[in-house]
This record gives sequence, structure tokens and C-alpha cells, in this order.
Amino acid sequence: MLDAEPWLEHAFGTALVRPGGTWRELKQVHSALVVTCDEWDEELEADALVAVQPGIGIAVKSADCLPILLADPDHRVVAAIHAGWRGCVAEVAIRAVEKIEALTNIRRSRLLAAFGPSIRACCFEVGPEVGQQFIPWFPERNDLSSHTHIDLPEACRRQLTTAGLSADCISDLAPCTVCGGGLADPSEFYSWRRDHKTGTRMHSAIWIRQSS
Repeated sequence: MLDAEPWLEHAFGTALVRPGGTWRELKQVHSALVVTCDEWDEELEADALVAVQPGIGIAVKSADCLPILLADPDHRVVAAIHAGWRGCVAEVAIRAVEKIEALTNIRRSRLLAAFGPSIRACCFEVGPEVGQQFIPWFPERNDLSSHTHIDLPEACRRQLTTAGLSADCISDLAPCTVCGGGLADPSEFYSWRRDHKTGTRMHSAIWIRQSS
């Protein structure tokens, strides 16, 4: 979906491939804080970054958390979001949509979203202290007060549609970082839950082409 936009570049990295170029990234703190490139500095703590300037790459790091890339094809605004379960519960994806809207007069239904590799329901087992926090996004479930599995990408997809994105504009085809989900070799991805290694992260990046 994002590939069809000639003004845009993006990449989801793996444990084997790091996106090329240079970019700005944040000190991620599992929050719902969203900032623009104009506000950025190397010590800034937040979990989503928005860019309107061509040539400025923005990126988030992940190793099971969900990377989300957003793009507004009408106004050429992009965002990179780091959505772990805490950020998801805090509605970081919705806050990013609101930040883009504050910058430009967007039509939310025109926003494009792409999800990168992350832990999926097959491997994301949680206790009731976590599961109960997802009740607003899974009201149909009656198992969230016990040990269960959470579908983090689905929760974020529901948040984005609640924020006004069209379901047809959300791409969610990425495999599970823990097991590969039958779509990929899990060794292609860093996974905190599987390997418990610190300092190993994948980068997901997006930027507006200089020549667009």
C-alpha cells in the first residue's frame, strides 16, 4: 500500500537487514507521547515521530513491539510509531493520528497505515494484569481476566479504525517476531520474548523523498 506512493520511501528492518540511510529516532519509553521533527532532539523521550519535511528519515526500534508507519498522501506527512502493549493501551496510534491532524487539514479516512513484524496472538501470552487493560478494545472477549493471549496488531488496527482510518487503508501482513507464524523463519527477527537479549532491535523507517 505504501509502496504505491511515489513520493514516499519506507522499510521494515529485520535482524539481518537494516534500512539504509540516516534517520532520526527517539528514546522510546512505552508511552503515548508523539512529537514532530521540529521538536526532536537526541534526548527526547516519546514513542511516535511525525515528519513533514522531505529528506528527513524517521524510525522506531522494536523487538516484539509493533512498528506502525503512517502516511497522508494528500499532504505528504509521515509518522513512525512504536506500539508495545503499554503504548497500545495508552492509545499511541490514536495520538499520532491526532498529531498529524493538528499539523494539516487531513481526511482521516485517507491516511495509510502499515504494520511491521511484531509479536502476535499466537505467542503473546499475558496475565490478567495486562489482559484486563485491553477490555476496551476486545469487548467481545470474556477471558481477559485470566491468563490469555492478546492480538496486539488487531488492537492497534481497531484503534486506527476508531480514529477514522478506513480498514482498506491498513496493511497488516507482517509475521510474528517470535515464531514466524508460518510465514517466515523466526531467526530473521529480534524477539525479546524469545531470546531475552538487550540492545538488539530492528528499525522501521519512513521518509518523504527529496525529489517528490
